Amino acid sequence: MRILCVCLGNICRSPTAEGVLRHRLREAGLGEDVDVESAGTGGWHVGHRPDERASAAASARGITLESRAQRFEVDHFDDFDLILAMDRQNLADMRALAPHADAEGKLRMLREWDPEARGDSDLDVPDPYYGGEQGFEDVLDMIERSCDALVEEILATRFPGSRD
Repeated sequence: MRILCVCLGNICRSPTAEGVLRHRLREAGLGEDVDVESAGTGGWHVGHRPDERASAAASARGITLESRAQRFEVDHFDDFDLILAMDRQNLADMRALAPHADAEGKLRMLREWDPEARGDSDLDVPDPYYGGEQGFEDVLDMIERSCDALVEEILATRFPGSRD
């Protein structure tokens, strides 16, 4: 299985989601079975490492962010089984690029798995780029809750015997 996490610039939210999801999958024994990457709908930061504030917040929780920014491309629809948008604008931007209905069916909002999200209007992971340190902590909390529930679903549906 291959999962792609997508935000705007691929230096804050999506690399954080990639790092958290990869970490949780390893903890669940699925690190070799599920590949996780991230990308951005914009290309301003291609080749850059994650924002230092995102890396610091994740590192304080034992999670390493190791990716380099890349831009979301139409080919990603063929390369990934699940594509997770961080906000509704990212989702709309990717839907506009979807070459067919099957591709569009791979698109989901990460916070669909967040047990604290309060309906469809509360599914955005806010961009912490222009805010302070607390914004990065809040985003990390949302991402961790969402990834924990997503890993549970993957375990139950894709690898049901892995918990025995």
